[in-house]
Amino acid sequence: MRQFGLIGRTLNHSFSQTYFSQKFYSQGLADHAYELFELATVGELPALLAAHPHLAGLNVTIPYKESVVPYLDELASSARRVGAVNVIEFLPDGSLRGHNTDVVGFRESLRQFFPALPEARALVLGAGGAAKAVGVALNDLGIAHWSVTRDPLGPGLTYDDLTPQVLAAHQLIINTTPLGTFPLVNECPRLPYEALTAQHYLYDLVYNPAETLFMAKGRAAGAQVKNGFEMLCLQAEAAWNIWNDEATAG
Repeated sequence: MRQFGLIGRTLNHSFSQTYFSQKFYSQGLADHAYELFELATVGELPALLAAHPHLAGLNVTIPYKESVVPYLDELASSARRVGAVNVIEFLPDGSLRGHNTDVVGFRESLRQFFPALPEARALVLGAGGAAKAVGVALNDLGIAHWSVTRDPLGPGLTYDDLTPQVLAAHQLIINTTPLGTFPLVNECPRLPYEALTAQHYLYDLVYNPAETLFMAKGRAAGAQVKNGFEMLCLQAEAAWNIWNDEATAG
């Protein structure tokens, strides 16, 4: 039996189990299984590993993408660039290596959605591990960006700074927060949505529901919108390649 899974605090919104279970079925991998492991704290990870000796790979989601790092033996270059981990590789010697496939997942998905012209500017809502991965991907694409958080002492902008003039200067707005995720579908980041236009592109890393309130408000203003499902699929395939030695350690 090869067992895989997802660790996080609340996982009832996740599609990862369905995604991988369907993959295993379609490929005839009857000895493969994917499970959800809700951890009250990341400190429960060692006990989880001890209780599941057949684990061959893990995904990591909110809020443990950064706090899981001390529990790993090494980081691949992708995780070092971001400072966050969303994939754990189980090495033959029993050690654990952290990777970040969110970067490639978001980067390749964004290429299909947003025309990254030299003058393009973006706002990244949130400051967690996903936001860091998005920032690295934007750097790879040459898209200048500001982070937006609730912290008035942070290095970026706050939501109070998001005036209509600021939105007009940033065509791409990316939500990396969990706001709007099922079941709290009536939540959304605090923006002056009335300032959005047909020239704006809203990308929401949330994929459940398929259209979040953030996206619906953007669509109503004429903006182009996209959810995180394609990114989920791309990062999941990259994780599968890592678990099966079909990708480099970086």
